[in-house]
Amino acid sequence: MTIPTRMNFKDLQLNKPILRAIAAMDYERPTLVQEKAIPSILDKKDLIVSAQTGTGKTAAFALPILQLLFDRQDAPKKGKKIRALIVSPTRELAIQIEENFKSYAQFTNLRTALVFGGTSIEPQKELLEKGADILIATPGRLLDLHKQALVNLDFVETFVLDEADLMLDMGFIDDVKKIERLCPEKKQILLFSATMPHKVIELASSILNAPETVAVSPTSSVAKNVSQVVFYTPKPKKMELCLHLLRNTIKGNILIFRRTKFGVAKLEKTLKKNGYKVDSIHGDKPQSERQLALQKFKKGDLNILIATDVAARGIDVKDLDAVVNFDLPNVPETYVHRIGRTGRAGELGTSYSFCSADEKNYLANIQKLINTHITVEEEHPYPLDPKAKPEVHKKQGSPHRKGRKSASSKKNKKRWY
Repeated sequence: MTIPTRMNFKDLQLNKPILRAIAAMDYERPTLVQEKAIPSILDKKDLIVSAQTGTGKTAAFALPILQLLFDRQDAPKKGKKIRALIVSPTRELAIQIEENFKSYAQFTNLRTALVFGGTSIEPQKELLEKGADILIATPGRLLDLHKQALVNLDFVETFVLDEADLMLDMGFIDDVKKIERLCPEKKQILLFSATMPHKVIELASSILNAPETVAVSPTSSVAKNVSQVVFYTPKPKKMELCLHLLRNTIKGNILIFRRTKFGVAKLEKTLKKNGYKVDSIHGDKPQSERQLALQKFKKGDLNILIATDVAARGIDVKDLDAVVNFDLPNVPETYVHRIGRTGRAGELGTSYSFCSADEKNYLANIQKLINTHITVEEEHPYPLDPKAKPEVHKKQGSPHRKGRKSASSKKNKKRWY
C-alpha cells in the first residue's frame, strides 16, 4: 500500500467515533508507526513492529483494534466476550495501555478490562464477570485467572504482545507461548518490540503467520527533540554532581534513572534530605505505592521521580522536561528508551548523563547505536581525571599460600609420634 506524505487520521479509514476521540485528545496527524501499522492491522495481517517507546505505538494497535471490534460492540455487557487480548510485561505499562484504550473508546460501547499481579485478585474477578471486549493483562496474573477458569480466551481474534523484548528479558517466554496456545489457532498476532534481539525474532517466527514488518528507526526519533549532554565524573562524586545540577541547571519535571533498587533508595533519601519533592518506583515497592508515586508525579505534587528501567517502561508523562541517567545503562537500547520519555509529541526535552571511568564503554556503545556524538559538558565542579582507570574490585584473599599452614599453627600442632 502506498502511503501519501503527511497523512491525516481520516486517510486511515477510521470511523467517526474513533476520529472524534482522537480529536478530543488533540492528536493532529498520525505518527510514522501509526501510518505504517494501522492499514495492515485493519487488513487483519500479522505484524512485527520495531519501534521505541514515545513513537505512538499504543495508538498504532489500539485504534485499529477498536475499529475492528466496533461493528459488533452492542452485545449486552454481560454477554461480552474477550475478542482482543493485549499482554504487557509490567503493571505500569498495562495501566498506561488501558488508559489509552479507554480514551480512544470513549464514544463507543466497547469495554476494556485490566488485570495484573501484585494486587488483590477479587476486584479483577468481578471486572471479568461483568464482561469485556478488550483485556489488557500481565502474563502471570492472566495465567492465574485462567487456571481458576475465570477468564475465557476462546473468542480472541487479535492477540498483541507489547514490549516483547522486555517480556523475554523478564523471563516470560514460556508464559507468552502458553497464553498464545490458550487463544484460538486462527487469530491475528501483533508483536511490538523496541529492539529486535535474536530471541524476539525466534519467538515471532514460531507464533506469527506470514507477518508484515514495520520498523521505525530509533535514531531519527531520538535525536530530533532531545538535546543530549554527558558529564564525565568519578563514581563517588555523582551524588554531589546531581545536587549541583538540580540547584543550578536542571529544572521542571525530572525523571532520574538508576541501575539498581538500592541506588534508587539511596538517591531518594539524599534528595529528600536536601528538601526536594521526590518519590521513586522500583520492583520491591508494592504496586499501590508505585501507582501513588506515579500519580503524584503526573499531578505535579512532586517534580522528581527516580526509577529503575523495568519499573519505568510504562511511564508516559506529558511535559517531562528532563531525563537524568545517573547510571549509564549497559544495554545501549535502554538509553534510547530512557531519553525517549522526554521530547515527546513535538515538545523539546533534555537528557543529562553521568559517566564514570568504568562506564566509558557503555557510552561508546550508546553513541554507536544512535550514530550521534553526545556533547560533553566540561564546566562543572566534579570532573573526571582523564587518566582515571575503571575501579577494579578484587576480593581480599588470604595472605597464606593455598594448602600451606602458618608458622604458628605448625608450632602449636601436637605430634602423635
